[in-house]
Amino acid sequence: MPDKGEGNGGSFTVSVEALARVEGEGGMWVAVRDGRVAEVKLNIYEPPRFFEGFMRGRRFNEAPDITARICGICPVAYQMSSCHAMEMACGVVVDGPLRSLRRLLYCGEWIESHALHVFMLHAPDFLGYESAIHMAQDHPEVVQTALKLKKVGNDILALLGGRAVHPINVRVGGFYRLPSKRQFAALLEPLEWARSACLETLDLAAGFDFPDFEQDYEFVALRHPDEYPFNEGRLVSDKGLDIDIEDYDAHFEEIHVEHSNALHARLKGRGNYFVGPLARYSLNFDRLSPLAQEAARRAGLEPVCRNPFKSILVRLVELVWACDEALRILGDVELPTTPSVPVEPRDGIGHGCTEAPRGILYHRYRIDAEGSILDATIIPPTSQNQPTIESDLARFVEQNLTLSHEDLTWQCEQAIRNYDPCISCATHFLELELVDADAEGD
Repeated sequence: MPDKGEGNGGSFTVSVEALARVEGEGGMWVAVRDGRVAEVKLNIYEPPRFFEGFMRGRRFNEAPDITARICGICPVAYQMSSCHAMEMACGVVVDGPLRSLRRLLYCGEWIESHALHVFMLHAPDFLGYESAIHMAQDHPEVVQTALKLKKVGNDILALLGGRAVHPINVRVGGFYRLPSKRQFAALLEPLEWARSACLETLDLAAGFDFPDFEQDYEFVALRHPDEYPFNEGRLVSDKGLDIDIEDYDAHFEEIHVEHSNALHARLKGRGNYFVGPLARYSLNFDRLSPLAQEAARRAGLEPVCRNPFKSILVRLVELVWACDEALRILGDVELPTTPSVPVEPRDGIGHGCTEAPRGILYHRYRIDAEGSILDATIIPPTSQNQPTIESDLARFVEQNLTLSHEDLTWQCEQAIRNYDPCISCATHFLELELVDADAEGD
């Protein structure tokens, strides 16, 4: 393997067997021949976990607890998408204070997830450190802020969700129990500190050195007429998509590629698309709070951002907004008289799509009149972003062939970390076919 990219006429590979500072197990391989990228593989080799398969036959109201186990970082996203899908199948709408409390719970997840990524996984790339542990030697205050911010998000999850990891208080129809007003009030001061800390960090991060890498993506995200999206809205893109979530299957498809244990998603007839903070922000800038909009502009962001390396800034803007939104909900919400609304099963199909920290998370379930799950489909954001990540790698390498091999490898890893991929979320789609070897030989 050469020390430097050879420029036009060079042939070499850039590869990483095990990606660092991402959730899950995967690698990267880029082949350059005669100065052009010939092949790119985001190798997802983490074994699939078959969640959809073993949900068949379970009760409809078990879906939030089962799917929460898919990810320890974004369990609320799985719970919310599954609840919305089951409630649609059963003809129930959860609104009013219960809906607001679901948004508060989602704020907690965004805060803890974005804080983890921004400070511990992504900031070391810009500051030149191998890891957050190495970074802590010179910048202990950064790591301390990260841990304190993450705790603010975890405290919301623990209070409203029952515990910080894999919450157990969420149910189809609402919650099993509700905290008291006094318990909610204890969140106010930490959230006010968190909002200020995020604003200060955004001002600092605006000074990072960002590669020039503007790309013509098709952004896809939820859009709601009145809110920055969490739980509800239509699926839209900046290139004309505008559909109800129940029409997801008519516009999107999944395919299997040999080098990935997670299916690749694409828009039918159009190809790759981009979900996550950049898409959400660019399609919903006008739905951010005034404080978050002002912070974005002060950081040098336009209302549309097409440079994935600046996703660290967009996540910080969303952190400001999530703290702002949590404080708004806590100031406005009146506790409901009951923690949930009744939901009775019926034969039907339900769709749910919510905005996980990493992008849209789609669920579809078919249940029978007794409430048994007959079929389940779950499409996480990282699965949807895989083809776009590979496209980014190809373009980035071709634009930076003169970098040293070490620098090019580092920045290719960073290009993947721009997406904060949750590989473990993505590897549970493949169907398992067991073949009797003895019978096959007969």
